[in-house]
Amino acid sequence: MSTVVSGIRSTGNLHLGNYFGAVKNFIEMQHTHQTFFFIADFHSLTTHPVPGDLHTNVKQVLAEYLACGIDPEKSTIFIQSDIPEIPELYLLLNMNAYLGELERTASFKGKARQQPENVNAGLLTYPVLMAADIIIHKAHFVPVGKDQEQNLEMSRTFARRFNRMYNVETFPIPRAYTFEGKDMVKIPGLDGSGKMGKSEGNAISLAESPASIRKKVMRAVTDTGPTEMHQIKPDVIRNLFTLMEVVSAPDVVSHFDTAYSNCSIRYGDLNKQLAEDIIHFTTPIRTRIEEISKDSVYLSKVAKNGAEKARESASKTLQEVREIIGFRKFY
Repeated sequence: MSTVVSGIRSTGNLHLGNYFGAVKNFIEMQHTHQTFFFIADFHSLTTHPVPGDLHTNVKQVLAEYLACGIDPEKSTIFIQSDIPEIPELYLLLNMNAYLGELERTASFKGKARQQPENVNAGLLTYPVLMAADIIIHKAHFVPVGKDQEQNLEMSRTFARRFNRMYNVETFPIPRAYTFEGKDMVKIPGLDGSGKMGKSEGNAISLAESPASIRKKVMRAVTDTGPTEMHQIKPDVIRNLFTLMEVVSAPDVVSHFDTAYSNCSIRYGDLNKQLAEDIIHFTTPIRTRIEEISKDSVYLSKVAKNGAEKARESASKTLQEVREIIGFRKFY
């Protein structure tokens, strides 16, 4: 059975981009693959080195994973920092990761521009930690968004490099998982500029209140409207239609698409419909999140069981790696 690994940072709520990117796919894969899904609290420190309330953030994301449909009986769901084997493998992989290749990654260059006062070593070696997360469970597939494709390719590089340097076949070479042969989903933000993301301030979280969703969507960036029949939609408008395509009924999308084509569209109507459709989609998830968040006993049980299962897998891999490199005890 193929192994799949996926994770998300613990810096805040899951949003629609997370759900339609990795989480929705993963819910399907847990029925057909050996699946590991983790909350990346180590990763969060690369951009938030002094987190306000790391524990609460982790608890929130764990509740959201479960509310979305990740089944701890079918998947191994765990917290990254509960697995000490991960940072040890990260250390070992860093010995064969080179400055030039790390500095060239798009994610590093982008974050370095965004946070020039905090260009830390963890940010530079983010792809190495990501590789450790993946290959410590000998993953065959990783559901990633387009923004992480380069980092996944580096994980493949590190796996190949280890196998080649030590003349072994320890690590499978992980591949991007494309759900049902479709391209990896990229959910746009409400500001009209690229993907949805919490740090970009353009996201709608799965736990967001209806009032907040309406306010955000009604303020979404638009333009002055089409001026010619069958005009091609600019990116800022295509983004709204992309959101609508994942939360609205096909006939609703068709209605507004036709209205745009014949220049009769009213963005106020489109935004109102989009907001209500998002609310309709997120309400059952939000209700479940609230229920699970109050059940501390259940959350503790899930985290403990997940850590035990993840450590069983990780410790086997790390022991194999240590033996291959040549670490031996003298006692």
